[in-house]
Amino acid sequence: MKRSPTMKDVAREAGVSVMTVSRAFKDDASVGEKTREKIRKTADGLGYVFDITAANLRSQRSDFVAVTIPSLNNANFAATVVALTTKLSDAGYQVLLGHSNYDMEKEEALIRQFLRRRPEAIVVTGGHHTDAARKLLSESGGPVIESWDAPPDPIGHVVGFSNAATMDLVVDHLVSLGRRKIAFMGGDADSDTRGRDRRAGFLAAMARHGLDPHRLVGSGAPQKAMQEGAEAMGRLLEAHPATDALICVSDLEGFGALSECQRRGIKVPDQIAMAGFGAYDISEVCVPNLTTVDPMPTKIGENAADLVLQLLKDPTAKGNVMITPTLRLAQSTGA
Repeated sequence: MKRSPTMKDVAREAGVSVMTVSRAFKDDASVGEKTREKIRKTADGLGYVFDITAANLRSQRSDFVAVTIPSLNNANFAATVVALTTKLSDAGYQVLLGHSNYDMEKEEALIRQFLRRRPEAIVVTGGHHTDAARKLLSESGGPVIESWDAPPDPIGHVVGFSNAATMDLVVDHLVSLGRRKIAFMGGDADSDTRGRDRRAGFLAAMARHGLDPHRLVGSGAPQKAMQEGAEAMGRLLEAHPATDALICVSDLEGFGALSECQRRGIKVPDQIAMAGFGAYDISEVCVPNLTTVDPMPTKIGENAADLVLQLLKDPTAKGNVMITPTLRLAQSTGA
């Protein structure tokens, strides 16, 4: 079996010391650009790959940031991760990604696994965690950022927004249109903590307007959002046929609900105005297109990366980043 080339082989071929080769691959400023280029061309010719793991073990650095998200197939979380990864990669860090499938126990297990690999920082989605996960994060020794939320008792730093407060935008808009019999779909699954917060925000906003807040229908687990949205719309129409507006916990439930209305010959927005959450692509292409809350997922990722880099340079740095979601009006509410 052919032996893999070593750092000594590269040093011998390039006519430099082993230490110079090591410094060249770590972008050490003491190595001139011409020497660095010569070393790396020599390494490429030999098929040598620098062992960053061994180098990091010696320096006690991992050069990766751990990130947890609830879902791999959610376009918004994907947008956050892409923005976060791009900025961190440009700064020399890589992302180790884990998905919890909306399960806080699984998130806790992921955090335990991540900490065994000594991440430079941890970015988690949401502000709700098991007690054990909170303890693990608070004692991790590195920056911890909770994203996509505004927890009342943050573990470390926050890049997010109040999911509950976003419902003020939607309810206020529907009330301004003269809608009074407003329903809310979703937020009933214990695993969807951000959805629960939106539901709580809906109840508070309806109470502020002096309106009946009890037109509530569950949509189940977020993994089957479109199908559940259609089924939930049927239950809502049976229980509350006079409903004149509906807010859905996400655009995906909204698309399912809209499709069910079309099957039943119910006109949107003439008979029922409808709004979602997430500003997904589907909200723009469905007919009618869907009024929705844009939570700025790319902005969340970019700001989380910036905060991570700031904290790695200065662990005492202060600062949370509060994102301001916007209401994007569309045909489903008469825009």
